Amino acid sequence: MAGSVVGAGLIIEGEFTSDEPVLVDGTVKGTLTSSEAISIGADGVVEADVQGLSVSIAGQLTGNVAATSRVDIQVGGRLVGDVKANRLTIADGASFRGNVDMDV
Repeated sequence: MAGSVVGAGLIIEGEFTSDEPVLVDGTVKGTLTSSEAISIGADGVVEADVQGLSVSIAGQLTGNVAATSRVDIQVGGRLVGDVKANRLTIADGASFRGNVDMDV
């Protein structure tokens, strides 16, 4: 995946904005926004409000999520926060606590 990468061991605090796809394998705290896809890897930890075209969660996300297209919580992924998206998938073995608004 080409784009912005937050590598393992890297911690970003504050506002993270990108016009490219974003892959998080490290830690992001604050806000995370992209006009493209956002992927949180299995080792990624996000403590932020997240907004993107689509959001895929294999790691941990604590915060509210808004996606133009879809939100996917993958096996082992954990989301604590509210979701606003047209589609939401939660895989077996994933964890979700929050509210869902699909009226977008």
